[in-house]
Amino acid sequence: MGVIEAVCMSTEKGVVKEAVGEIVLREGWGIEGDAHAGDWHRQVSLLAAESIDRMRAKVPDLDHGMFAENIVTRGVDMLSLSPGDLLQAGDGVVLEVTQIGKECHNDGCAIQRATGDCIMPREGVFCRVVQGGQLRAGMSFAIL
Repeated sequence: MGVIEAVCMSTEKGVVKEAVGEIVLREGWGIEGDAHAGDWHRQVSLLAAESIDRMRAKVPDLDHGMFAENIVTRGVDMLSLSPGDLLQAGDGVVLEVTQIGKECHNDGCAIQRATGDCIMPREGVFCRVVQGGQLRAGMSFAIL
C-alpha cells in the first residue's frame, strides 16, 4: 500500500497546478473546482512521486503540480497500471484508470523545454471518479 504525497488543482487549463490542503472528488465529474473536471475520461490525473524524483535530478526545484497532476502517489507501482484498473484512495475514493500518458501541448510544456523531456506523456495516469470523497496528503493509496 502506498500514500498520497500531494493533492493539486487549478481553475484554468494549461497552467501549473498548485498543491492544496484537500480536494473533493465527485463521482462521474472529477475534482470540484478543477479545470479538468467534467463528464469525460480524464477527470483526474495522477503521477508517481518516484517519477518526479527522477526529473528532480535534472530540475531540482520541481514542485508538486508542475506536470499538471492532481494526485501525487508514493509507494505504488503506477507504471504497472492499465486502463480498467481500479484504485482506492483515502477512506473510500475509487478511481478507474482510463488512459496512460497523453500528448503534450503543441510547443511542449515548460519542463520539456527546460530538460528535453516530460514524463506525463509516458507516465501520467488518467482516471474517472467511480466513488467520490475527500483526499489530502498522507492518506492511503492502493491498486484494487
